[in-house]
This record gives sequence, C-alpha cells and structure tokens, in this order.
Amino acid sequence: STVIAEKIVAASDCNTDFVIENAHLWHGRKDPFLYTLEATLIRDTTVLDQRTVRFGCRFFEIDPERGFILNGEEYPLRGVSRHQDRPEIGNALLPEHHREDLDLIAETGSNTIRLAHYQHSQYFYDLCDEMGFVLWAEIPYISHHMPNGRENTISQMKELITQNYNHPSIFVWGISNEITMKGADDSDLIENHRILNDLCHEMDKTRLTTMAIVSMCPIEAEYVSIPDTVSWNHYFGWYGGDTSMNGPWLDHFR
Repeated sequence: STVIAEKIVAASDCNTDFVIENAHLWHGRKDPFLYTLEATLIRDTTVLDQRTVRFGCRFFEIDPERGFILNGEEYPLRGVSRHQDRPEIGNALLPEHHREDLDLIAETGSNTIRLAHYQHSQYFYDLCDEMGFVLWAEIPYISHHMPNGRENTISQMKELITQNYNHPSIFVWGISNEITMKGADDSDLIENHRILNDLCHEMDKTRLTTMAIVSMCPIEAEYVSIPDTVSWNHYFGWYGGDTSMNGPWLDHFR
C-alpha cells in the first residue's frame, strides 16, 4: 500500500482536509477501487485509539434522458431488491450467507441492489463496496403512515446516514416504501416526507433521495414530487394485470 497523504492535527481540531491528486475512481462493477483512511489518537507517543475506514471517490448524476451516470459514463442499472433474512435463520445471517447472496446476485449480471426495507449488515455494505454494486439504502417507514412514528423515522434516518456515510456503494437514501396503502392525501404523511427529505440533504450533500411508490398511487400525488428521484413498485402480471402493461405505464409516467 502507498501512503498518499497524512497530517497531524491537535485533538481539539476534529476536522482536516486532504486532496487526492488524480484520484483512482470507484467505478462500479468494472473497477470498485477503495482507499483507506487511518485515524490515530496519540498522547505523547502512546496510541489511545485508532479507526480505519475505507472509502471510494466517485461522482454521479441521474438524468431523465440518459439515466444513471457514473463518473461521466452512462451506467444502466439492472438489479434486484434484497431482504436480509432466510428460513429458520431470520435476520441473524452469518457472513457466509451475505457472501452467498452477493455471489448469486452477481451471477445474474446485476450491478445494483435495493436494500429493503431497513439497515442491513455492515458486512454486506462492505462487500458491496468491494464488489462495486450501486446501492439504495432505506429506513423501515413502510405501508402505513403512523402520526406518532415521526420521531422514530427521523432517528432511523439519522442513524442510517451517520453509520453508512462513507460507503461508496450507497448512492441514494430511501425515505419510505409503499407508504400510501391508506391513501396519499394525509397532510401529516406529506410533512413527514418533507422533513426526512430535508434531513437527508442537510446531512449529506453528495447523495440523492428516493422512495418506492406502491403501484396504485396516482402519479399526481403531492408526496411523489418530494424526493429527488422516485421508483414505482409495479406488480403487473403478479397481483393483477400482465407484464405487457409495464411499458405503456412507464411511457405515460415519463
């Protein structure tokens, strides 16, 4: 490994800046290059504490005409939604289970994963950094809006961002999933989404917000326009209709 930059600052100064000249970019499945930052707290010559954090350098945009663009290159996203559970194990997956999930997802040719609908294991985020998957990470704000649940959604979002800010694989923060099962006109629901959307932008200037919308929600619903990007969960050919209905619906929405 090569040391590309280092600084010594007073412990009372929590911030410092580094410039990586000609940075090697993290480029998805093609080249998931990672840097490592090591921070050491020293008194005289005694090491009191030490943290090592990996990160990646990349830039991106989501364009209505060109789609997802990674480091200036059009990078079509194709992938799956993943739940972190298994029969007879529940949510207590072992590292080998996470690795097997990712190996199977990679085998399909996928390059993106939506992590439904809660925080997933740090080990899984780390693997996604290493393997170059583009992630959507979200909080468990699902199906039915609860007026007394606002503080919990705010707490969950703060923790999701704070704990996972340095993962280059994460590109969007999901603020809710199919939340309009009982309708989209609830003013408290709308306000809750505005608060979460603003919180994401306040805490993280580098990523976009998104949410998954249930199929029957009208595209004119006010809450649909709150996040930077949206995704529709359609079940044509599953709960109703057939798969040929996807194209016409998307053409209309666009």
